[in-house]
Amino acid sequence: MARLSSPQLYYVLSGNDFTLDINNPDRPKIVCMGNNPQKIQIYGAVLSLYVTRLVKLVNKKGKQKSSLIFDEFPTIYLNNMDSLIATARSNKVATCLGIQDFSQLRKDYGKEQADVIMNITGNIVSGQVTGDTAKQLSERFGKIMQDRESLSINSQDTSISRSKQLEAAIPPSKISALSSGDFVGMVADDPDCKIDLKAFHCSILNDHDALKKEQDNFKEIPTIRKLDNAMIQRNYLQIKQDVQDIIQSEMERVLSDPGLQHLVIKKG
Repeated sequence: MARLSSPQLYYVLSGNDFTLDINNPDRPKIVCMGNNPQKIQIYGAVLSLYVTRLVKLVNKKGKQKSSLIFDEFPTIYLNNMDSLIATARSNKVATCLGIQDFSQLRKDYGKEQADVIMNITGNIVSGQVTGDTAKQLSERFGKIMQDRESLSINSQDTSISRSKQLEAAIPPSKISALSSGDFVGMVADDPDCKIDLKAFHCSILNDHDALKKEQDNFKEIPTIRKLDNAMIQRNYLQIKQDVQDIIQSEMERVLSDPGLQHLVIKKG
């Protein structure tokens, strides 16, 4: 708890610049929160607090379409994540979880909850992974009928036999050997809009002209004014003083009440 006492965290947690109902039809907004790799355990608690509150406000009827994107999801803890994925769909909320490897999710969330999160997810997009994660993804992508061809050569003639065999659509060896920019995955569909190629293997194609245009547009965005360190420090000291004032007023109230005086232990 002592590590949470910092001017920067006090400044962020004490502000009232906006509300967390990002899918409010009247005032929709984008909220971006980032962690610090050097202080994951400290900031993770604060981020979990924000995300828990945000989820309760977002997962309601009659709101704007929205998306919750969690990169490096295991670095924060969100209880009942499986319930959010299952119920938020009906409220037009798309949930996207980004993890390095399934074993990382198991380590931080436990095997039971990690398996539920993995199995309840409808769409999966994966880059190069190995081991049990590759095997599990291959089993999830299922099997398809694939053509097999065998060649037999002897001293008299050459024979070719062709057959069809049920094999993995995307074998673990293929997932383990994906190059940078290559992805495999499976998407969900419905009876009204069936997707013929549910399991896929694709590569990222960079449009360099479009990328350059986006970079030029980004340069035109006004630079956000850096916060004044003195202002952050004043806010920090003011909150500490407010806490001391609350404690002092409560102590005076308790000491002045005969029915509560026994709660205060006085050291002689």
